[in-house]
Amino acid sequence: MKIAIIGASRGIGKALLETVLADNHDVTVLARYPEKIENIHSRLRIVAGDVLNGGDVEYLAKDQDVICSCTGSPITFKPVELFSKAAKNTTAAVQKNPGQRLIAVTGIGAGDTEGHGGFLYDKIFKPLLLKTIYVDKNREEEIIKASGINWLIVRPAGLTNGKRTGKYRVINDLTGVTARRISRLDVADFILSQIKEPTQFGKTPLITY
Repeated sequence: MKIAIIGASRGIGKALLETVLADNHDVTVLARYPEKIENIHSRLRIVAGDVLNGGDVEYLAKDQDVICSCTGSPITFKPVELFSKAAKNTTAAVQKNPGQRLIAVTGIGAGDTEGHGGFLYDKIFKPLLLKTIYVDKNREEEIIKASGINWLIVRPAGLTNGKRTGKYRVINDLTGVTARRISRLDVADFILSQIKEPTQFGKTPLITY
């Protein structure tokens, strides 16, 4: 498979890069700072660019089977537009490549997962520290859903640096669910599984232990 990753220098994107290279796929990453991509691999191509530049994203998407958007943001109290602008550019790029797929990572608290993160997350951490980020992640999700492309939105629970276990829950019915934790490597494991054998496209699964 030819897999493009946005946000591969850290977090889930970095875990995904390691995971798909280990599974012998060809990977192209878009990076504002290419020097921050630590992997050196014969199947890895690094494209210098910015997800906020539509031309850069269009160039990245050419000849790829799937685009994986793992864009992240540090905690901020200012208005955020990164995720929605990135969604506009990634969906526009995929629209120009028939048959291409988009996998985007948002998180627990986006859409109808709001209120399913546990008391501390739902009542303290998210409203105090992540409010503006999730306002924009909700916009991101709506843009993707309205795009008409083949999409999957992944909503991981609270993230850890734990191991890849391959043992986690993929939840679409949130009735009575309180998310726990999940490692970045297991989020990457799920994304890779969907690239290879898609069963969740057009859905917004919560991924948690």
